[in-house]
Amino acid sequence: MNIALWVAASVLAVVFLTTGIMKTARYQQDREKLRSIKGMPTGLVAFIGTCEIVGALGLILPAATGILPWLTPVAATGLALVMVLASGYHVARHESSEIGLTLALFVLAAFVAFGRFALVPLA
Repeated sequence: MNIALWVAASVLAVVFLTTGIMKTARYQQDREKLRSIKGMPTGLVAFIGTCEIVGALGLILPAATGILPWLTPVAATGLALVMVLASGYHVARHESSEIGLTLALFVLAAFVAFGRFALVPLA
């Protein structure tokens, strides 16, 4: 179970770190690659990207270092919430091609959240 959680968390971390960097540091250069954010305010895109970067780091660093390991399931829960909101956004914009990916990322994030909450003592 622990290996599956590490694999899922690593995949999520790579995906969210990449998209987070594209939305923050490389927004102007990668605007065409990220069709779904067209028309969104730049500040909102930067906020979402920052949340994705922090979430990606939160998936790996606390569990790997043993420092505040309860932050890993919290980060996974936050990213799952981001994916629920992203799914709603894509449904509203009739972007059916994007919904599958957001739901897959939601399932992975929920898996990591539940798995890490079960493994990490909160006391």
